[in-house]
Amino acid sequence: MAVSETTDLHVTDEKKPCPLCPEEKFKACYSHKLHRHLQNLHWKVSVAFEGYRMCICHLPCRPVKPNLIGDQTFSKMGAHYHCIICSATITRRTDMIGHINRHVNKGETESRFITVPAPKSSHEVLKESATDVQVLPNYSTPQKTDSYFNPKMKLNRQLIFCALAVLAEERKPIECLDAFGATGIMGLQWAKHLRSSVKVTINDCNENSVTMIQENCHLNKMKVKLHTKEEDNDEAMGDGGENSDTIEVTKMDANVIMHLRSFDFIHLDPFGTSVNYLDSAFRNVRNLGIVSLTSTDISSLYAKAQHVALRHYGCNIVRTEYYKELAARIVIAAVTRAAARCNKGIEVLLAVALEHFVLVVVRVLRGPSPADDSAKKIRYLIHCQWCEERIFQKEGNMVEENPYQQLPCDCHGSMPGKTAVVLGPLWSGALFNTGFLRRMLFEAVQYGLDEAQPLLKTLVCEADCTTLKHFSIHSLYDENKQEECGVYIKTPNTSAESYLVHGKRKSDEVIRNAAKRQKSENSAEHPAFYYNIHRHSIKGMNMPKLNKFLNYLSEAGYRVSRTHFDPMGVRTNAPLAQFKTILMKYSTPTYLGGQAEGPVHLPEDVKAGEQVQAAADSKAGDAEFLEDDKSGVAAAMFTKDYPTHCAAD
Repeated sequence: MAVSETTDLHVTDEKKPCPLCPEEKFKACYSHKLHRHLQNLHWKVSVAFEGYRMCICHLPCRPVKPNLIGDQTFSKMGAHYHCIICSATITRRTDMIGHINRHVNKGETESRFITVPAPKSSHEVLKESATDVQVLPNYSTPQKTDSYFNPKMKLNRQLIFCALAVLAEERKPIECLDAFGATGIMGLQWAKHLRSSVKVTINDCNENSVTMIQENCHLNKMKVKLHTKEEDNDEAMGDGGENSDTIEVTKMDANVIMHLRSFDFIHLDPFGTSVNYLDSAFRNVRNLGIVSLTSTDISSLYAKAQHVALRHYGCNIVRTEYYKELAARIVIAAVTRAAARCNKGIEVLLAVALEHFVLVVVRVLRGPSPADDSAKKIRYLIHCQWCEERIFQKEGNMVEENPYQQLPCDCHGSMPGKTAVVLGPLWSGALFNTGFLRRMLFEAVQYGLDEAQPLLKTLVCEADCTTLKHFSIHSLYDENKQEECGVYIKTPNTSAESYLVHGKRKSDEVIRNAAKRQKSENSAEHPAFYYNIHRHSIKGMNMPKLNKFLNYLSEAGYRVSRTHFDPMGVRTNAPLAQFKTILMKYSTPTYLGGQAEGPVHLPEDVKAGEQVQAAADSKAGDAEFLEDDKSGVAAAMFTKDYPTHCAAD
């Protein structure tokens, strides 16, 4: 029974029965007793919904299965609730609340039994980047709505838009696909801002979502070209004179449409992992095209569900201090294997791992040679569980007698048992392309995407492994550096002979030049992984400020930058032992609160021994230190004045 919340439970002074209980259970009584009965038994356990309350009912309207006791069969009636929307009878209060929530998630809020005025509109209009979209009231609940819209993914959409804008400057027009449209917000932003530079196709396999996408296209004054059958594919592709404001909306499975048609830009954003769509995405993507994918299965990628990561990505992982970068390398490794199966290689343009998603943007390089070069960059990682030092395994198929010798630390010799684990397979190459990121930042400034600009500046500094104070705004769009993987990319001031014609395969000479440039640029890649300054702090010591610590590492001759993966992370090519040495050197004891930041003053006898040890350690190069050092770096002592010329040797 549903009653209004404003209903007065007081009755007249004559005896009245309870309307929700049978006569044999509760006899007729006076008003004060009936009011107390309704308040304590029915009203307290009621379920509220839009100004009404569904009280518990004890009438014989829901029979319970009979119980056989001896030779007699008793059929008793159970307490239950009546749904105000669909008239269903439910016994438990928690089940009733869940039943009502499911109605709300489906947009079913109108009662069949109570005559109330219908709401004006069940749709809510949201605005993002000058684009309006209609959503249902339950738009923030995934898998329970046909118009899922997450406002927290605004930064993700801006990064993808910048990547598409950069590709649109290289060649026009380009065909781009939003394989999982939902409300169509991303495809609408592409068509509204890039206009004639792109031909947008928004796909979704849900009929209600396709209807919502059409309504949002009309809301933004865009023409719609609808295709719901696979047989209409030839007609859709053959129309070359369509209006620039026309958006093609398709109702197909994402794998089907990517197998049937070719695109220059494909974005995958399913709910959860995207590994099920990688093979079809790389099957027909055009040469030098871009594939971007957003993975939201962070529970498996961030090592909270390790068995799921092994099942989806075939990767063994553990929780580490650099787990976000580990997640990005896991996704890129899966992308690389899928592209290699289609005889295509990749170049990673962008890899971002934030709280809610992992975004990877790669450029497709057609041919078996790029595919082989990309596949060689998938390697295993050796991770020390004591000091969290890490290093990629050396290339080669020969089994080493002692894999612990590859680690720069000597934890295996000083600690009992097995101290390291093998993680992977992972992507061991670069995560960023500096030229592409600079052009993305230029597009973000041009289109006024304020939220993406700080992140892109951090990514440019991270790709160059420099601090933000060395970042130059004048070098955002340097035409002389628009070369990626040996392929000249078209820019506004570049001659027509300096880039490849769209749609044609690369010549053998260009492929050879690409391989040579990749080998020469390996030394200039940013260092793999990062260290958290808090994770390696010394107990009883006050650490220096992060920006000052970056300067100290840079003065010692190491490459250093901050990282977007961790706000307190430091990306550097310094070994962990030297990282801790410099951190200890410029830390102050906690009990000396008034002492300024600077080197720690140690006794003279310790000082002399440490200077000898530092001079001995400086003979090895920094790059070779990570792979060939076997002398126990963890036993290095802390120095008073670390000589800068030793690190720069």
